[in-house]
Amino acid sequence: MSALTLSQWQFAVATTYHFLFVAVTLGLSILVAYMELLYIRTEDELYKKMTQFWGKLFLVNFAMGVVTGIAQEFHFGMNWSEYSRFMGDIFGAPLALEALSAFFLESVFLGIWIFGWDRLSKKLHAAAIVLVAFAANLSAFWILTANSFMQAPVGYVLRNGRAEMTDFRAMVTNDYLVHQYPHVLTAGLVTAAFLVTAISAYHLLQKSHLDFFRRSFRIGVSCALFFAILSTLTGHFQAQYIAKAQPMKLAAAEALWESANPAYFTVIAAIDESNQKNTFEVVIPGALSFLVYNSFQGQISGMKEIQKKYEKEHGPCIIIKRHK
Repeated sequence: MSALTLSQWQFAVATTYHFLFVAVTLGLSILVAYMELLYIRTEDELYKKMTQFWGKLFLVNFAMGVVTGIAQEFHFGMNWSEYSRFMGDIFGAPLALEALSAFFLESVFLGIWIFGWDRLSKKLHAAAIVLVAFAANLSAFWILTANSFMQAPVGYVLRNGRAEMTDFRAMVTNDYLVHQYPHVLTAGLVTAAFLVTAISAYHLLQKSHLDFFRRSFRIGVSCALFFAILSTLTGHFQAQYIAKAQPMKLAAAEALWESANPAYFTVIAAIDESNQKNTFEVVIPGALSFLVYNSFQGQISGMKEIQKKYEKEHGPCIIIKRHK
């Protein structure tokens, strides 16, 4: 196995685990803040206990997200050193802003929230967790700013063999970011809401602390249903944007080799890359066309057709060059 393949696997595994904790952290910070605000409004001690209990789970996920995120930082500099050299002036800016304006803010007020239960007034203590929730989701904004530039580069020039930023405003108003961030935010809330629902349901089945987990279950279910609808809508709009901006990405995500009308949505597929076909697949007929056109009829270009179009316009290209 080559060093490149090992680097790809290492980064993929770290990214997968990191994002699991990130999604929970984004949503759970908001839910914990909501529970504490309910405690202030109602002065019901049960809401205080809920805030403390779910807050502990938030802290565990936050800590794991930090650890896995630090590993990713090293990957950028070591596994992808050439990428960092070429893109450092642009990719480094939002990462630095994430640390300075979001992570530090989140960490400071999280410490105040942890140790301030008996030292601050109720409103000041609640303000701390609200700022933590704001900072956590601001952190996601800066990270997605960097990711959106990778997907749709804007506001830059190539100079002396490196990419250099020329328009910071273009980066933070990138169309890709505008469509991507709301979906990530609502997806994080859905993830956290289902976590609260699942843990509460388990304890209810065990008939443990019924009042506590019954109320947690109601909050989890209501938030899960509401934000699942919002996540579906934001994902729908993002898919429509990707269909225009990155048709190859859409086709690859759905393992769509041949153009189709109507086009299916792939649930699961086993891919034979050498023969460019799927050996096994479970699909939803017409769903991909609906995702793009709001209709179960609509032409979606497949990977083969898009590749031919790109080669005709730009000539044959090498996707990955393996170094011996």
